Amino acid sequence: MSTSRPPVFLERQSYRRRRLADAARLLPLAGAVAFVFPVFWSGGDEAAARPATADAGLYVFAVWLGLIVLAALLSGRLVRHGEDADQDG
Repeated sequence: MSTSRPPVFLERQSYRRRRLADAARLLPLAGAVAFVFPVFWSGGDEAAARPATADAGLYVFAVWLGLIVLAALLSGRLVRHGEDADQDG
């Protein structure tokens, strides 16, 4: 009568691998939202409150560079976790 039920919680490695994959899937969306921010920088007075084009360009470049670094970190960790899972299983 006692049937063994599977554990409710996931294994720690597979849980982390799934969360890393989720973060990798959300990275393009977060980048798109970050790229839109310069559009909203204008304030009340159009001429006085609008930032310089160079400032917006530097912001876009910084976001772009940050996305590259985050993608590299996430992909490196995903590959490492995938290799660990292959060795275990």
